[in-house]
Amino acid sequence: MGKRPFLGWFVTPGALCALGFAAAMAAVLQYAFRAHIPGSLEVGGFTWANFEGMLRPLYATVFLQTVWLCALTAFFSLLLGYPLAHALVHARSTAWKSVLLVVAVTPLFLGEVVRTYSWLTVLGNSGFVNGALLWLGLIDGPIQFMFTRFGVALALVHVTLPVMVIMLAAALSHIDRDYERAAHSLGAGPVRSFLTVTLPLSMPGILAGTGTAFAWTFSAFATPQIIGGGRVNMVSNLVYQLGFSSFNFPFAASLSIVGLALTAAVLGLLRIGTMRLERVGT
Repeated sequence: MGKRPFLGWFVTPGALCALGFAAAMAAVLQYAFRAHIPGSLEVGGFTWANFEGMLRPLYATVFLQTVWLCALTAFFSLLLGYPLAHALVHARSTAWKSVLLVVAVTPLFLGEVVRTYSWLTVLGNSGFVNGALLWLGLIDGPIQFMFTRFGVALALVHVTLPVMVIMLAAALSHIDRDYERAAHSLGAGPVRSFLTVTLPLSMPGILAGTGTAFAWTFSAFATPQIIGGGRVNMVSNLVYQLGFSSFNFPFAASLSIVGLALTAAVLGLLRIGTMRLERVGT
């Protein structure tokens, strides 16, 4: 402690936060194995019925829909974020790089609710997209974007895209440009050089970005609640409905535990893939 006099001041807040988080998770865990008493906030004894109830078609469909939306969000975030991150890293002009950086990270400065409500003015029947298509004469009536999986996925991509760009840019910036120059000197064109050199070397960033986007989307609440309008439900919305509408806190807790376990499993698999790629690179 003599060499690190301020270590306790830095460690104590983190330790207290970790302790509070562990206590909250323990409370949720014990609720997940308790029986629900209809009409009462009290819970009953130990039971496995909460986890068995997740096999019902209603809840299984919500889980599958959540995983599908998370996968779509991660995929399209990668599809849109990779070119932006590549341009951000390889831009020669400082001004152009600053513009790209501002475009990439600006959504992070807005709250999720604000960002989600902004999509109402874009995707609504009288919104910008339908208004532009009607004005151009491409459609005869407004297209239903709201309360659809497409609308929810589009808004979720807006939420996860900045993080994806930052992670991809970090991975691309660590790639030695001499590898690309060597590929060009051996006769590889820009496309082949990208596919055989840049893309494989940036795979750790791709895995980290997609894993983060998947996990972040799995816990999304405001976006599917507002854009989905009750027609497109995710696990977080179902937890809210069961906990605060039906007061079935045990079943809501069990849904939270299973969702957390599923997210941890996906991140674990991505971590294994990243470690293998790092060993190949070494």
